[in-house]
Amino acid sequence: MKLIYTILLSFSIASCGIYSFTGASIPSEAKTVSVQYFNNKSATVQPTLSQVFTERLKDIFLEQTNLTLSENEGDLSFRGHISKYQIKPMAIKANETAGKNRLTIAIKVTYNNSFNAENNFEKTFSRYRDYDSAQNISDIESTLIEEITNELAEDVFNKAFVNW
Repeated sequence: MKLIYTILLSFSIASCGIYSFTGASIPSEAKTVSVQYFNNKSATVQPTLSQVFTERLKDIFLEQTNLTLSENEGDLSFRGHISKYQIKPMAIKANETAGKNRLTIAIKVTYNNSFNAENNFEKTFSRYRDYDSAQNISDIESTLIEEITNELAEDVFNKAFVNW
């Protein structure tokens, strides 16, 4: 009886499209994903940010799905731009100097699902990291960018495939 139940459960999971242990729900017809280069349109342009974010977004799809990356318009496609790269003081000390600074990165993403237009979206995602103002930004900038872009890529992935 347990064997029959297990077999039925396996068929029901397999027939509901592509199932992922990450919780992703990707259309079973989808075979390709495309990610266009995310240009930096923010007031402050950090030279490597566009490349770092675009590659991280591609990587998350390759790591967490069975989709093939397409140079052309994929079955599922992502495009957009970096809309904000900003460093500003956050925690002001008694002598009116900043104790902490905040690096904020925002991206605007357009997602197109060629199989179900109801899942399409255009949304701005934003993440930040606070750091001690005594630290030189050039010493920690690449680490902060990596942390923030990882979170932004996960946010985009979750919005597109986990429907949170």
